[in-house]
Amino acid sequence: MPITTAYSHVRLTVTDIARSRAFYEQVFGMPIALEVPEGADEATREQLSFLFGGVIYRVGAALFGLRPAAPAGDRFDENRVGLDHLAFLVDGVADLENIARSLDEAGIPHAGVKDIGLAHILEFRDPDNIALELYAWKPGRPPFES
Repeated sequence: MPITTAYSHVRLTVTDIARSRAFYEQVFGMPIALEVPEGADEATREQLSFLFGGVIYRVGAALFGLRPAAPAGDRFDENRVGLDHLAFLVDGVADLENIARSLDEAGIPHAGVKDIGLAHILEFRDPDNIALELYAWKPGRPPFES
C-alpha cells in the first residue's frame, strides 16, 4: 500500500457559518480558496454544492474548510470518537507570543504559550468549542529525521 506524503485538506463541521468564518478569518487570516460567489448562477451553485454553503481556505499547500451542518447548540468534545484537536504550524515561539497577545486583544481565551519539550504550543477553542493549537518547533529540533 502506498504511503501518502501530506494532508490534502481538513474540513470542520460547524453550527453557524457566519460566526465561524468571522472567527477563523480574524484569528488566522487565511486566503479563501473556494466559496459560492454571491449572486452565483445555478450552474455554479451546483458545481460548488460540495461546499454545503461553507468555505475552504488555503493553508500553505493544503486546504482547510468549514461546513455548516451541525445543529444549533451542538458542541465539540475531543473525548468522543473523531477529532481530538487541530494544530497549525507557525515559524517560532515569537509568533506564538504575538498571536497570544492578539487573542487577548480579541477577547479569545487561550492557555498561554507552553513549552512541551520539542516545541512550544498555544491552545484555544473556536466558537463551537473545537480544540485548536498553534505549534512551533524549537530551533534545531526538526520534526522528523529523513
